[in-house]
Amino acid sequence: MTGDFEIGARAKARCDLLGAPPYSEVEDQLTRRFLTPAHNAALERLTLWMTSAGMTVRRDAAGNLVGRYEGQAPDAPALMIGSHIDSVRNGGRYDGPLGIMLGIDVVEALRDASRRLPFAIEVIAFGDEEGSRFPASMSCSRAIAGTLDPDAVLDMRDADGVTLAQAFTAFGLDPQRITDARRKPSEVLAFLEAHIEQGPVLEAEGLALGVVTAIAAQKRLMVRITGMAGHAGTTPMALRKDPGPAAAECILALERLCQAGTDNLVGTVGRLTALPGAFNVIPGAVEFSMDIRAETSATRDAAVEAVTAEIHAIAARRGLSASVTLMQALSESPCDPGLTAMLEAAVGDLGLPPRRLPSGAGHDAMVMAALCPTAMLFIRCEGGISHNPAESVTEADCALAAQAMLHFIDKLERRERA
Repeated sequence: MTGDFEIGARAKARCDLLGAPPYSEVEDQLTRRFLTPAHNAALERLTLWMTSAGMTVRRDAAGNLVGRYEGQAPDAPALMIGSHIDSVRNGGRYDGPLGIMLGIDVVEALRDASRRLPFAIEVIAFGDEEGSRFPASMSCSRAIAGTLDPDAVLDMRDADGVTLAQAFTAFGLDPQRITDARRKPSEVLAFLEAHIEQGPVLEAEGLALGVVTAIAAQKRLMVRITGMAGHAGTTPMALRKDPGPAAAECILALERLCQAGTDNLVGTVGRLTALPGAFNVIPGAVEFSMDIRAETSATRDAAVEAVTAEIHAIAARRGLSASVTLMQALSESPCDPGLTAMLEAAVGDLGLPPRRLPSGAGHDAMVMAALCPTAMLFIRCEGGISHNPAESVTEADCALAAQAMLHFIDKLERRERA
């Protein structure tokens, strides 16, 4: 039976199943990085579920999994529904996969009702959204949208020194054909992404669902402060060229700038490495990441410029050198107004107060906007917690999300038949 509540319950249960080995690289936690055996195991399981729901399934040249439910006419343009299957290290079970599972269940509900639409539905599991293995994110959706520059990504290395090109080859893919994943605008009608909110707003307001208006602009930087390695016990403090305190000062500068900012400006240092990394050695260099986001590119860029100037000033004052490398830049991405209104009405059809809100987190939908109109549905998560094993959703909220997606499809069908 695939009643509405059962659909939501099953989507959640499937996310839970994928939260442990072999779908995770690590025992007792969820870590599923792009192009790893855990990634492959997850795709194999998704293939079974997509096939059972009535889809034909393929892997594309970028490592995405695509399940297609045909429309009334062959080769009809598709409404794409999906999200990402990768995770951060020691992450939660619903960030990404829930949007895929809900898409599969929606298709199965249509199949069980013997419904064929004037458009196809494709459920997609993007392979890399988080950037948890290689230092750039959303490479798979960028390949589909046609915005990926292979020369800029194939030589990137993971923490073990493996290049993206080598990882593609080991996964059975040809890195030189990654751009073959690109889709034509005529092939895609729209993209719908359902995703946990990853924030506390919906829960604070007692709401199960929210409709996303826009996704924040972001930039990722890698900073390297270089000094002089030395003995921790024999080098006086006044004679050191220690990049460690300089890095700390730079991080505090980022915090100060963002606290004083507007447009929901935020900054995060999520990775920091002292080199060579020994107890008794003054570091010769410190490397750290900076993730800077705001509702507008102008505010984000002003913050990047300001913190970059402070980094160089801090290093110069301490007799050190500094480099700041841009790793990724994504502009703010407004969701399509027409589809957003349609999704808002679909939520209202359930008797829920429609709540519009922006997304501070980046999502594949912001990349897909270069290919087609996009819409995005948020699902309440407990405590607003995400990127954390404590990430949690309820079966009831998942069921409401599935119902809202079906109502959205109904409205899109009426529009296309008009």
